[in-house]
Amino acid sequence: LQAWEYGRAYAMHNLTLQSGIYGSTFFMLTGFHGLHVTIGALLLGVMLLRARAGHFSAADHFGFEAAAWYWHFVDAVWLALFLFVYWLI
Repeated sequence: LQAWEYGRAYAMHNLTLQSGIYGSTFFMLTGFHGLHVTIGALLLGVMLLRARAGHFSAADHFGFEAAAWYWHFVDAVWLALFLFVYWLI
């Protein structure tokens, strides 16, 4: 989805990293966010494998909770990025 958005930004607006401050900001913000989404998806996959293996209990589930908090943080950052990149600019 992100590659499609980058292609669309280039085709419709000729937006590149060298397009000035907006192009640089757009690609840096969305690129770093995409990296963090990938990390979060990997963390959730690891948590799924650990849960299936019985590594968590009602009292001992810090890894699962930390991965969930990380994912929710990345999700909240996406809402802020969406507003900033697509609505305010």
